[in-house]
Amino acid sequence: MDIYGTIGPACADRKLLTEMFRLGMTGIRLNLSHAELAVCQQWTEWIRDAAEAAGVIPQLLIDLQGPELRIGALELPLELTEGNEVLLKPLNRQQKDSQTQDIGMKNSANNILPVPDILLSELKQGQQILLDDGKILLTIKQRNNEQVCCLVQRGGLLTSRKSIALSKTEIKLPTLTESDQRNIREAKKHGVTGVMLPFVRRAQDLQDLRQELQNAGAAELKIFAKIENLEGVENLNSLLPYADQIVIARGDLGNRMPMWELPVVQAKIAAMCQKAGKPFMVVTQMLASMEKNKVPTRAEVSDIFRAVSEGAASVMVTGETAAGSYPLEVIRYLCHTVECAQAYLRQA
Repeated sequence: MDIYGTIGPACADRKLLTEMFRLGMTGIRLNLSHAELAVCQQWTEWIRDAAEAAGVIPQLLIDLQGPELRIGALELPLELTEGNEVLLKPLNRQQKDSQTQDIGMKNSANNILPVPDILLSELKQGQQILLDDGKILLTIKQRNNEQVCCLVQRGGLLTSRKSIALSKTEIKLPTLTESDQRNIREAKKHGVTGVMLPFVRRAQDLQDLRQELQNAGAAELKIFAKIENLEGVENLNSLLPYADQIVIARGDLGNRMPMWELPVVQAKIAAMCQKAGKPFMVVTQMLASMEKNKVPTRAEVSDIFRAVSEGAASVMVTGETAAGSYPLEVIRYLCHTVECAQAYLRQA
């Protein structure tokens, strides 16, 4: 079974990465929603050096931007407080402070979120918006031309480039961004072994990615299809022939349905992959509490056991190693839990 961490500021250190590989990590993910591969050369060199020191042939996955909506850059992290208002403005155009008064907002200069233009055209009064994998919830209160005033229903600290999702709504976006195309052209020289495509909706998305890989002379790279919306779930059977591995990406997928339905959807995807003989990965919040705590919850280690018992070919942690306080301990618990689960299942 493959065990993936995610590289980020918390573990971007050659010695620390070496220890993570020695504990049993077999690969690592590089999230390209926040940076391009060309500026991550030091990180990719450290990954190769660390894996070699640990006697591991590393798997390096790049996670593309894909058809994903994200907020723009914020000068400082923004604390969104429940009951307050926040104004959405077009990402590519500046709004004057005076305009924010047109729809009755008070003290709004510090409560402005830049969002993609295509999002604003889709919004309706009363609609819900989920930010940062659903951690923050907004409801649209009022709109006037390009201005959209939202009420914060579930608050939190928001930083730049966090994800945006509309409850029960899908927006049609191109499969690959210009940044994705540049990163694909850079992939081979950085030692990339696989490409993760977010928000896969239909077989054509994967065919487009395969063609882009061929154009870049990187046809041998594996394709990891991230299932993060209902369209991807509904079309799963048609996606299977074009993906090397299916990724049950529970962050955004959990934004598309009531949370209590997510375990059922995970089980259905796992069963369909098993029946078709298609490897699959389980990812998102497997050890989320360890971003701040040195020991996981009992529910989290049970979640890892469940993924192994359902037949997952790989598991992955994201923010736990990229930005958490205890990346080495995260990998220790992840690897030991996987090993224990595998030992039990061999005897069962």
